[in-house]
Amino acid sequence: MESSLASLASAAITVFIALIFARAALHKLTEFTEFTGFVADYRLIGERLVRPVSIGIVTAEIAVVALQLVPGGQTPGLAIAAAMFTLYAAAMAFNIRRGRTHIECGCGGAIQPLSRALVLRNAVLVLLVGLALLAGPLSLDLGGTVTAIAAGLAAWVVFLLAEQILANSSLARRTR
Repeated sequence: MESSLASLASAAITVFIALIFARAALHKLTEFTEFTGFVADYRLIGERLVRPVSIGIVTAEIAVVALQLVPGGQTPGLAIAAAMFTLYAAAMAFNIRRGRTHIECGCGGAIQPLSRALVLRNAVLVLLVGLALLAGPLSLDLGGTVTAIAAGLAAWVVFLLAEQILANSSLARRTR
């Protein structure tokens, strides 16, 4: 019972993380020029590297999603996800420390200037990925799989709502 609950939680988190990266990759692919501008705005790399780094980011995000779809891919996909959330949080924190909070995070979805809330969000996401990794490989029956997908989708909807609230809050602060 305990191990199936752990597998269920791990699978739900995996679905949730895959949806986050699928949306982010889709946004970056459909607005690639805009995304390269976000990468340039962070001022962490030279201008010559903006395009190759942007391609690398999108490729890694697609890999996170694709690895969740192949047997044995959960652990490496989640490890890449944790690394990317950590790098994004570090890049955001570095720019916040430099006072560059006016730049767009480039996360996909609602427009969000850099904030400590986004850094905290990424830290929470890294924690969730860690929990999924600790639970180990998935071993669910059909009912458990359906439940995990539904729970992952529900978590993603809550995540989207929270992101919109953060974006609205940031916009309200800027227009006062």
